Amino acid sequence: MPVTPSPLHIAVVGGGIGGLAAALATARAGHRVTLVERAARFGEIGAGLQLAPNASLALDELGVLPAVRHTAVAPPRLVMMDALTGDEVTALDLRGAAYTDRFTHPYLVTHRTDLHAALLAACQEHPDVTLRTGHTVAAAEQDGTGVRLYFAEGHARLAADAVVAADGLHSRLRQALVGDGEPTCSRYVAFRGALPTEKMSGRMSQHAASEAVMVWAGPRMHLVQYPVRRGELYNQVAVFESDHYTPESDDWGTEAELEERFGGACEAVRDALPLVSRDRRWPLYDRAPTDNWVHGRIALLGDAAHPMLQYLAQGACQALEDAVTLGQALGQYADPAQAFTAYADRRRERAARIQTNARRFGEICHLDGMGATLRNMLLSSRGPEAFEDISWVWTPAPATAPTL
Repeated sequence: MPVTPSPLHIAVVGGGIGGLAAALATARAGHRVTLVERAARFGEIGAGLQLAPNASLALDELGVLPAVRHTAVAPPRLVMMDALTGDEVTALDLRGAAYTDRFTHPYLVTHRTDLHAALLAACQEHPDVTLRTGHTVAAAEQDGTGVRLYFAEGHARLAADAVVAADGLHSRLRQALVGDGEPTCSRYVAFRGALPTEKMSGRMSQHAASEAVMVWAGPRMHLVQYPVRRGELYNQVAVFESDHYTPESDDWGTEAELEERFGGACEAVRDALPLVSRDRRWPLYDRAPTDNWVHGRIALLGDAAHPMLQYLAQGACQALEDAVTLGQALGQYADPAQAFTAYADRRRERAARIQTNARRFGEICHLDGMGATLRNMLLSSRGPEAFEDISWVWTPAPATAPTL
């Protein structure tokens, strides 16, 4: 990336995958970065992540793809199964010539903590990245020369030329700048986690050995399975719609509902369900797309800008695309506000389209009755190299030349 004549000081708020990627991309563009994270230490929670080729490309451009590949698995197939009948509906070949000729970069599955660790290590090794934990942003003020961040813990304020808000789904900076309320709950909830593959037997052991990504689609529920961490762990995510959701209560999406919703599933799914982690439930949220990504010298990134449902497996992928595009813009424009505007202009339409289509794909996945029958009939006619409908998701828009 070209380096601007006068390096800037950019503050990044949030030490998750999007924030670390943004810090790394910004530093690689020639700027000094201070990343602040409210937790006492860096870390990630959750289970597996699917990294489509657009994410692998972004990781390659950030210089961390080899580290991620060291622990990730490259699945041979992406398979949709009918959760009620146990029949295969359709599958895509993720290692064949048709895939590699079209996408170049691999489709990977990894544990979220492994991806986070690779990005964190790269930031720790970069001389222009400073990492600070235990810093909760309470307020931000900006003028024509910079931005000042104030912290709830009473730390001295942080002055920077510009700020990237990568503080997640419930972004405080988004609320202060956009003021569009809380994200939308989909009424769906996920139970997810990874277990040692040695604990599996029978059909589950066979599925793990295949290394395929398995998506079991059913009425108002689905199960996703794939190996992570060199195949040592098997990731499982059980998702279902709750009949008892109320915005005022947390008593919905319970284990009892999980068992009830999956009660009519095929034997393979029922066998897997007892091994799905029950330690924590994850309500699923998104927002309608917004144009308000940039406010002067403050820009939103990742879930702070475009939280999406997981049905296209693109949440982390889009945050990585954001980071690469941000770094490109900051390497092309000396004025951070101008760079932020260019970044948002390049990313806004694509992210909005993926947000919207993630909702639609969730509806297709969770069809019942005749709708599910027609879905299966349509998809079963497709071959393993039928990438037409998904290629736009897996292929990021090319970077445009700067207008100076």
